[in-house]
Amino acid sequence: MSAGLRVTACLFDLDGTLADTAPDLAAALNRVRVDHGMVPLPLDVLRPMASHGARGLLQVGMGVGGDDPRFPALRDVFLAHYLAAIDTHTRLFDGVDALLAQLHEQGIPWGIVTNKLAAYTAPLVERLPWPNPPRCIVSGDTTARPKPAPDPLLHAAALLGHAPGRCVYVGDDQRDIQAARAAGMRAVAAAYGYCGRSEPRSWDADAIIGHPLELLDAGLISGSGDIDDGFPT
Repeated sequence: MSAGLRVTACLFDLDGTLADTAPDLAAALNRVRVDHGMVPLPLDVLRPMASHGARGLLQVGMGVGGDDPRFPALRDVFLAHYLAAIDTHTRLFDGVDALLAQLHEQGIPWGIVTNKLAAYTAPLVERLPWPNPPRCIVSGDTTARPKPAPDPLLHAAALLGHAPGRCVYVGDDQRDIQAARAAGMRAVAAAYGYCGRSEPRSWDADAIIGHPLELLDAGLISGSGDIDDGFPT
């Protein structure tokens, strides 16, 4: 773990870090495949690309990239299927509820920063059984640039009223670590998540955790996170 002040606020990616959304994303993709006379793919095949949303899933499941002229129509159908059953099988990862409860007990505010568009983030977050609600929610279309740009993380820090250098960001994709670095935040890789097709050890994270509760053992977090550290809100 890199040296420096302990953090007083925690920010998390959503898909693959706080919530296991892969089953519902895969189900939506498989409905698109069935619509086109194709057999469903196993969840294990689609799961690694769940953090990459429609673009990643349609590439793997339909062989259609973002620059393919068929992509916009397939994306719209995929997203319609997903929104219609957005929380059927999605669950918080084991240990997330305990982690968030302990952060709350220590006075550490937490928030969500995701590349998921707000139209899908809002209903999902509303339906998940958080032990305490997030203090901020920043979606993929909240700021001008999504991750790996630092913009959404910096916006979240401002919403929480904490300097970026006193925040930690936890995510399961390399772009999460890149965004945290660019924002001047501590970066933690959630190796229990989807992680795409790359190895978290190559991401230059401050720490790699194999379970949500391991964040508490990383030596980063200090209590009384609602202190005024002089950062303008």
